[in-house]
Amino acid sequence: MSTRKLRILVAKPGLDGHDRGAKVVARALADAGHEVVYTGLHQTPEMIASAAVQEAVDAVGLSIMSGAHLTLFRAVIDALKARGAGDVVVFGGGIIPDEDLAPLRQMGVARVFTPGASTQEIADWVEKELRPRAEAGA
Repeated sequence: MSTRKLRILVAKPGLDGHDRGAKVVARALADAGHEVVYTGLHQTPEMIASAAVQEAVDAVGLSIMSGAHLTLFRAVIDALKARGAGDVVVFGGGIIPDEDLAPLRQMGVARVFTPGASTQEIADWVEKELRPRAEAGA
């Protein structure tokens, strides 16, 4: 296994003001040895994509509790593609109904962690799924 630190941007898009989960995940990923950039609350998709490109991240993790997940995931993916960063892995979590998981996968979201997912589950996924993707593109 590589020792290269993966770079992960954690973002809170839209007007959702609930950031405790995003901060917990960001800290857990940092504790697992990754470089984590947390953008803070109320980020637009364009701001998230710009930060992802500027920070040269391997992945963007979105935390969405507002119910606007279909719109916001799509907008972030589109903004990344518009900046030539369509290869950046997008994953996320929040209050997301089961019936929206398949449409999110179809639009390119690599994984969605719903309430009850542990930080260990997220860190394990990063190592098992994200690391091979990131290193294949390196």
